[in-house]
Amino acid sequence: MLSESSLQAALPAALASVDLPFLGARMSGKVRDIYRHAAHLILVTTDRLSAFDRILGLVPYKGQVLTQLAAWWFAETADIIANHLIATPDPNVTVAQVCEPLPVEVVVRGYISGVTSTSLWHQYSLGHRTIYGIDFPDGLRKNDALPAPIITPTTKARDGGHDERITSAEVVEMGLVAAPVWEQVCAAAIALFQRGQQLARRGGLILVDTKYEFGLTTDGALMLIDEIHTPDSSRFWIAATYADRVAAGQEPDNFDKEFIRLYYAAHGYRGEGDPFPLPADLAVQAAARYIRTYEMLTGETFVPGAWPAAPRIEANLRQWLATAGSSA
Repeated sequence: MLSESSLQAALPAALASVDLPFLGARMSGKVRDIYRHAAHLILVTTDRLSAFDRILGLVPYKGQVLTQLAAWWFAETADIIANHLIATPDPNVTVAQVCEPLPVEVVVRGYISGVTSTSLWHQYSLGHRTIYGIDFPDGLRKNDALPAPIITPTTKARDGGHDERITSAEVVEMGLVAAPVWEQVCAAAIALFQRGQQLARRGGLILVDTKYEFGLTTDGALMLIDEIHTPDSSRFWIAATYADRVAAGQEPDNFDKEFIRLYYAAHGYRGEGDPFPLPADLAVQAAARYIRTYEMLTGETFVPGAWPAAPRIEANLRQWLATAGSSA
């Protein structure tokens, strides 16, 4: 595990995209810079951190953790569904197969938790007992386990807005995904989540909930895309302390982005208006949790790549494209 001082020293001073002009036009998301190169989609995961649908700041080595952890999960779940990973020629870079993303994000939840307006607990605490078209019993406590994992779809956020909550029935009724494909998606999502829970328990963690994205290849095959089971796309709790903390009415020890959300919520910010900048000491704490999650899940020690990122990434990508990439 990297020391606090080394993480502090690695904290970048400014928000910046990874500029790789030789690849052409850059399409930047909240935490990634995306390039289309021939038949490849090149995803460069930065250290930007987004929560409450806002970019809050930078977490050192976050991009490398997400890229390498997602690649590990792709390998661990490849027997369930094919994924878009072609190669990871750099610690920050995923070279992916181009496909058509489905317009629905598939959120699978195993616990009633969360602090955002779309979370199960927020809706339940307001008195709602039918959420995402699913009926919930009275008497649930915050952070209780659900009887079985459930799927709560959302549309993708547009124009800076929040994701729209919809039901599985509405996914088909609205024509977002054809019924046979949606059946495949739901079956794959539950199988992926169950595998994720199994491997998380092995590492001393609880996989609480997660987001999956799927796409269709040119021949219509379903494919897992984006990233899976990372501290950005999933919620993880420490298994050993979960029961005692919930019994005491406390938040479970978490090793994911919810750590940041809880901090902001405790200081009065829940996503409306402009957030205050991410404090440097909080960024370092977040980095330690991201890295520890990687190490607990994979059983490997995280070894960061060189900095600055852009020259190294360009050199590694040029080498890959000149060899394996030219024929991939």
